[in-house]
Amino acid sequence: MSKLQKILVRARRQVFSEMVGNNPSIFQGEGYDFIELREYMAGDDIRHIDWNITAKMQKPFIKIFREERELNVVIASVLNGSVHFGSKRFKQDVIAEVVAQLSYATLKNGDLLSSYIFTDTMVSHNKPSKKLHQVQKSVSEILEFEALNQKCDLKNLSDTLYKRLKRKSLIIVVGDFFEIPDFKLLAQKHEVVAVIVRDHLEEKPPQMGFSSLVDPESGVVLEGDFNSSSVEAYAKKVHEHDRKLYETFRKHQIRFTKVYTDASVGVVLRRLFEGR
Repeated sequence: MSKLQKILVRARRQVFSEMVGNNPSIFQGEGYDFIELREYMAGDDIRHIDWNITAKMQKPFIKIFREERELNVVIASVLNGSVHFGSKRFKQDVIAEVVAQLSYATLKNGDLLSSYIFTDTMVSHNKPSKKLHQVQKSVSEILEFEALNQKCDLKNLSDTLYKRLKRKSLIIVVGDFFEIPDFKLLAQKHEVVAVIVRDHLEEKPPQMGFSSLVDPESGVVLEGDFNSSSVEAYAKKVHEHDRKLYETFRKHQIRFTKVYTDASVGVVLRRLFEGR
């Protein structure tokens, strides 16, 4: 059985049995259609204020929406060079499994699914669909993608999705997030969730002595003495980066979780979406 088949079989089993898909409200979100404008009243959600009309009329107006049952779920995978790493499994393979489980859960709930692959540009896009074969196509594209020497640009991802997605959507961004994104505007327009895929060794690397390492994004060879002090200093930098990353997500009301390469993807995703 191929890697693709193993991931799809495992994802289907977990989604359609005891894991993620067992919760019918996993992807409950706010899918809304715009109806009209009316003058702001005390107690209205200020996020719905139309600032352009407010400026013209010199008094606040808000947008009124009609709720839709069908949710538009958008899964964006970030496949830069650093995902080509893993002590148990490559992060790229874990990203593929995350996408498989989220995709099956979306379709099981009767919602629209679309998917993207990003590096520093938009690499591919699968249009909104409710067909199961789209899951295999999306996962296959992730597994077959040559991530080495690819760079990451989360600003381009945010700008692209902001411009392309007209309907309010649930956007799930999957990557290792060694770059801190600015999803502020995107999160104001849509519901954004981040799934951080990491390996324990890249957060707490072992002492290796004098070694040569290759940067997976630039291909540059880095040489140095990876002793206890240098490894500890590196681990502190990663910890500080993640602290700022989490603060940024919380500030912009972005839900997030971290999946390690040796973890059960289904369990982590179930914990993330339970009680939404």
